[in-house]
Amino acid sequence: MLKSMNGSSSYDNHLWRIIIRTAIIWLILIGAEIIHGVLRAITLVSMVGEFRSNQIGVFTGSLIIFAISYLSIHWIGAKTNDELLLVGMIWLILTVSFEVLFGRFVAGLSWKQLSSSYNLLEGGLMPMGLIFLFFSPMIAASLRKYGGKD
Repeated sequence: MLKSMNGSSSYDNHLWRIIIRTAIIWLILIGAEIIHGVLRAITLVSMVGEFRSNQIGVFTGSLIIFAISYLSIHWIGAKTNDELLLVGMIWLILTVSFEVLFGRFVAGLSWKQLSSSYNLLEGGLMPMGLIFLFFSPMIAASLRKYGGKD
């Protein structure tokens, strides 16, 4: 499935190590985001309402994502821009998949309820959070002066 550009099995092993570690860190990310969502529901929803709480949650959730990215990017081992973007893409795909599958089949949300957070024209800010999620490994690596080279 994944072929190295130079045919090196060493590079293939490096890439698979990045993918596996990316998935492990995503489990930490999603766990932190679940806790974040529960705490937000307990403390913030009653004060500002569900929709506004979700909007605020995009920003506070982005801070959580960035903190985890910053602390874990070296361990993940992604150094080139392509590798860092791969990490972001994996996190993005896993997160959207989780949101849709959990929201629809566990929480029983309608498609309209699920999509409301993604509609920028109606104040949904989730696309901005997902864009930040995608680029957070690259931003973290840049700030840590780690990676970001091709």
